[in-house]
Amino acid sequence: MLFQVGGQGTRPTFFEMAAAQQLPASLRTALTYSLGVLALRRPFLHKILDYEDEFFGLLMMVLETHSLRTTEASFSESLYGLRRRAVEFGPCKEVVKPDSDQIRLSNLRKRQRVLSVAFLVAFPYFKSKLHSLYNKEREARLQASLWGSDNTGMDETENFLDQSRGAFSVGREISIMTHIKKKLVSIVVACYPWIHATNEGLSFSYQLLYLLDATGFYNQGLHVLGIHVCRATGQELMDSSSRISKIRSREREMLRGPPWLKATQRILLNGMYTTLDYAQTGLIAAVFFFKMMEWWYQSAEERMSSPTVYPPPPPPPPPKVAKNGIPLPLDRTTCPLCNEKWVNPSVITVSGFVFCYTCAFKYISQYKHCPVTRIPASVDQVRRLFHDL
Repeated sequence: MLFQVGGQGTRPTFFEMAAAQQLPASLRTALTYSLGVLALRRPFLHKILDYEDEFFGLLMMVLETHSLRTTEASFSESLYGLRRRAVEFGPCKEVVKPDSDQIRLSNLRKRQRVLSVAFLVAFPYFKSKLHSLYNKEREARLQASLWGSDNTGMDETENFLDQSRGAFSVGREISIMTHIKKKLVSIVVACYPWIHATNEGLSFSYQLLYLLDATGFYNQGLHVLGIHVCRATGQELMDSSSRISKIRSREREMLRGPPWLKATQRILLNGMYTTLDYAQTGLIAAVFFFKMMEWWYQSAEERMSSPTVYPPPPPPPPPKVAKNGIPLPLDRTTCPLCNEKWVNPSVITVSGFVFCYTCAFKYISQYKHCPVTRIPASVDQVRRLFHDL
């Protein structure tokens, strides 16, 4: 485990592998957010958002195919300087621990590159579609359980179709297709939680074993393909550029046709090469921009939602002594009624002046007003003060 954290040797750390695996999800969120912002000014971009899974799957297929072809690594792995290597076991095929003498690493074969694209693009696409279908069907069933289902309109429509001979066969075919579709959806909804739980459990097990240095495969997909992910050496990083230039020069030599067609094809190839070369920088910039905007708007929302702290209001002015009221003594701790030291001091809430509890209670019980301000009061408005506790 310390080896995994320290990051020595060619074996990537657990954190490098986790970051490489989570990068496509962050990239998708960033692109969706950017398109959503642009769609506010360009409504035609909503069509791309309607087919978000297909659009992102096609984009990742291009990027993953190009990355595996040129660097022998996935798009996210190449950003962290990682490379995929085929595992060739020795006589003892049960040994799967990394850095074993029974394991030899070699370059990826063509079949492994194709299957790697399938595991990196096709499986996440179908997983997203199944998840969306499961959530949609679950919400529909929940709504039906709350509001009930009204099939009256469907029954009337079916009876109307049954009246004509030609429409009967069409309605029957539609009903059969609808029935089959409902059956398939119900099977998917019933099986998806178990499939999802199994997949998550296997992923967690592989990641835990990888963290404990018990296996060299970070997930079950790499194990099925027989691929280890390793750190690229300095020489491999230098050879990547030469490999890319050789591949591109070979593709230019394979151009056929008249000179004008070759020139057009060469321009298109150069544009595609430039786009692919700057795709990593542009997409990482999009992720960074998304994170910055997320932090910015989150901070703005917190500032808007946080309660505004206003300064305390100034105290109200003291009530005025009435002309025919009892004058206040010079000593503020003396009761105005008995001119003695307070005994069980109590305040009359309508005026705020303090008296002895007995004096205030008797006076208000008899005269129904404050003895100083002559403001009407009742005995319920006499409150005991506990200033000496």
